[in-house]
Amino acid sequence: MNNKLTQFDHYLTGSGPAALVIREYLVPVEGPDGVLFPPTFASGDGFPGGYNIDGDLNGENIALIDSLGSQANRIEPMFAEPDYAALVPQVVIKAGAKSVSLLQAGHRAGDAIVRCSALQQEFQDAFKKLLDGDATALAKIAPTSLVFGVWDSRDTQAKMPRLIASTIRAFNVRKLTRSAQFVPATDYVGGGLLDEPADKTAKDGYSERGFVHVPATASHGGIIAKGGIRRDATLALAALNLISAGPNSEASVALRRYILGLALVAFTRLPSGYLRQGTILVSDPDKPTKPVEVYPTGERKPCTVTHETALEYAKAAAKAFGVGTDREEPFDIERAKKDLQGKEGKAAGKNKKAK
Repeated sequence: MNNKLTQFDHYLTGSGPAALVIREYLVPVEGPDGVLFPPTFASGDGFPGGYNIDGDLNGENIALIDSLGSQANRIEPMFAEPDYAALVPQVVIKAGAKSVSLLQAGHRAGDAIVRCSALQQEFQDAFKKLLDGDATALAKIAPTSLVFGVWDSRDTQAKMPRLIASTIRAFNVRKLTRSAQFVPATDYVGGGLLDEPADKTAKDGYSERGFVHVPATASHGGIIAKGGIRRDATLALAALNLISAGPNSEASVALRRYILGLALVAFTRLPSGYLRQGTILVSDPDKPTKPVEVYPTGERKPCTVTHETALEYAKAAAKAFGVGTDREEPFDIERAKKDLQGKEGKAAGKNKKAK
């Protein structure tokens, strides 16, 4: 057996590590006291909207900088890049003038764009096999769905947990506000170029089109992370060992090696430092990252897997497993209409029962 292919087999046993863990300390490019901008969220369920900050705004608190789902969506598209594309099948849906890679679809193999294409039946069959304990078919068409998690919530209900979970948080933050004033190029009304707006609707129209002064006060101004910023990432090896190719133990090992290779490649490559306008984070040179293996006993050992080693292993595991074929299919409008009708039919049935 190829030593390159078996070098991480201890990750595939119950006596091996339960997880690999990285704690990466980050700083804004401006410096530790630089201002960064967390994502803003809509209001709902008692949440007023804005930044997600838990705790005392004037004391200890934690601000969400990049969520688990957002991190996954930033990392997964790497498998479309030239250095990694051969590791997974490149599945693309042509939707009008736009080509959408499955690696960019928010719900991965369970996304609506897949359901509304000629791939619908193939994916449905793969999910049904997954429910029966065989993930091989899904690994042949959408292996990253086994790495970053998937839930076929609108059809078979098949579900697989995320192997990689990564989140960025800031600690003990000071919330800032900012104000701005838009000044038009000239006084359109005072200069006789436009009539005085007759009512609020007209005035709002002037404002929307940039013909009058528009103040914007006390809007989100970012935060300063007085307690630092940290990315916590976990590769759940215990969950990896739940993936099976059915009763065939040799096939299960080949499948797990393949998925492990993809997971290690993603886990060992740090995502881009650019998160959004005003938020570029880089590693803190004073607090180097030290990934560890965490065992079921709680013992922690240094993890020495490098990205280069992970990539070579992933190539060997992919060759042994057999990567699925690349596909490109058009978005099917008629399937989308039927999908909507199915949803509407279910809703009508529920309403009828309620009456």
